[in-house]
Amino acid sequence: MSETRLQRWFNLRAGEWQPVLLSALFFFLVLTALMVLRPARDALGMERGIDQVRVLFIGTAVVTLAVNPLFGWLVSRYARLHVLASTYGFFALSLIGFYLLLVAAPERVGQVSGQVFYVWFSVFNFFATMLFWALMADRYSLAQSQRLFPFIAAGGTLGAIAGPWLALQLAQPLGTASLLLVAVGCLLLALPVGRAVAHSQASAPQREAEAAAAPPESSVIGGSAWAGIAVLFRSPFLLGIAMYVVLLSVMVTFLYFTRLQMVEALGGDLDLRTTWLARIDLYTQLLTLVMQLALSGHLIRRVGLSAALALVPLTTALGFIGLAMAASLAALVVLEALLKALQRSLMRPARESLFTVVTREHKYKAKAVIDTFVYRFGDVLGAQTEGVLGRLGMGLYALTVAAVPLALLWAALGWWLGRTRQRVGRDAALGAKPSH
Repeated sequence: MSETRLQRWFNLRAGEWQPVLLSALFFFLVLTALMVLRPARDALGMERGIDQVRVLFIGTAVVTLAVNPLFGWLVSRYARLHVLASTYGFFALSLIGFYLLLVAAPERVGQVSGQVFYVWFSVFNFFATMLFWALMADRYSLAQSQRLFPFIAAGGTLGAIAGPWLALQLAQPLGTASLLLVAVGCLLLALPVGRAVAHSQASAPQREAEAAAAPPESSVIGGSAWAGIAVLFRSPFLLGIAMYVVLLSVMVTFLYFTRLQMVEALGGDLDLRTTWLARIDLYTQLLTLVMQLALSGHLIRRVGLSAALALVPLTTALGFIGLAMAASLAALVVLEALLKALQRSLMRPARESLFTVVTREHKYKAKAVIDTFVYRFGDVLGAQTEGVLGRLGMGLYALTVAAVPLALLWAALGWWLGRTRQRVGRDAALGAKPSH
């Protein structure tokens, strides 16, 4: 296939190949680091029962809230590349610490340390992906984001496949500790790639004017560490994004605990649970990749941003109805695979493109609050709601009754956000003052 045909198929312009491939590689390395660790995280969290996992959700939200002001302070005073390097470097050093604990004192690695790792990983997951997408929103224009983000997200899907595959291959012969070193290696490789992305010319001719006016990579964003929280209540647009993320998180949490309950019912030890969870992740990501490469880049252009943001919620509503009817692990795997495929290939690029019409400070501060604490608040809300329904003995049917109307509200909000972003983008192009 010629370069021209490849450009046409992936909707790339001249000069975009290098930055887009670098961005996809960056996301591949970040997602590989995350996904090679996630099956072990979930299995360790289940050691004291699923009720304890709900407690860990609260702990994660508290830790995230505590860390957010520190992150805001870093963003206020240091260049974004320094923030990215220090954040990834900190998590890499933390992984080395966990590795040494696993190797040098395995007898001290029990339920408590496993739960510490659960909370640590959850915070790591959100900050790592948030920083990546903030950099993407900063480097690509409004028009480019809609065309290129699905392709870039496919790089993350490859990493999400490589991670659980590596976990399945290495966990038994080399031990769980080896997975931590794999994650460290991926993070260290990601740092120079991220730097190359930040300094690349991500632009076709239409970005030249933006690039000329943009601040240099070494510039400091400034502002207060608490500005990200304060601005949410001053901007209906950003508050709408936050509400959208809360509903997303609630639905994902409903599915997450349904998965844990089904895996727990299988019985077995820690290794068996880890294996099952890794396989579920692997099958899910394989389907995600197929859908991303075959559909998403063209689908988002056909249906539009508003429909893309509403499609996953509507699919979620139908999926919960199907899951309540089938009530099997196979049905859960199919539903998770479908929703994650649509979420990563269609909704996530669409959601991230919303931030291309806000200021740099909002991208790195309000976005940090939304992608970490707000998302975690949704986790806690979803976990406690699912727990109450479970303790009442209402089961999967009651969960579906709760999920379907929430999903419809979620879809309506996504439609409004998409329409608002398009209007703000048009106003900006015409030189009008944004109203969000």
